[in-house]
Amino acid sequence: MIKLRCSKKLFRRSSSNSKGSTAGSSSSSDGGDAGSGGRGEIEWEVRPGGMLVQKREGRPDVEVITVRVATGFSWHDVSIGATCTFEELKAVLSMVTGLEPREQRLLFRGKEREDGDHLHMVGVRDRDKVLLLEDPALKDMKLRATLVAQTAQSPYRPFIKV
Repeated sequence: MIKLRCSKKLFRRSSSNSKGSTAGSSSSSDGGDAGSGGRGEIEWEVRPGGMLVQKREGRPDVEVITVRVATGFSWHDVSIGATCTFEELKAVLSMVTGLEPREQRLLFRGKEREDGDHLHMVGVRDRDKVLLLEDPALKDMKLRATLVAQTAQSPYRPFIKV
């Protein structure tokens, strides 16, 4: 968080206001920062996209949203911060589904999303649906590994080309 001190030139008061009315409206005339005691300080924050914006009061720092994740025939409701990344969502889903994050592919609005994409930057809102697919290449590798393990354990080995 960055605090900047503003000069009084930016917040000129009209001379027609009386002292009583300007004292009551000092919080609105100094940029809306009522907690600064009228000193004219504005608190800034850097958003995940890199944009520097004035910090909003009255909203919690971390907005929690519920994302409905569909996996084939089942679905899971997951609560996560709105500014989290898809990589963090995959980590939460690995606890729910048992799939490792590298085995997961997340699709939102028909497009696969990268791990570094932030949920709120691509438009994920509360109660939106995200599709979870198992990575087909890793699924194929698992299947081949289980076939090889089964053929190695069987008492007679039929000819199977893997």
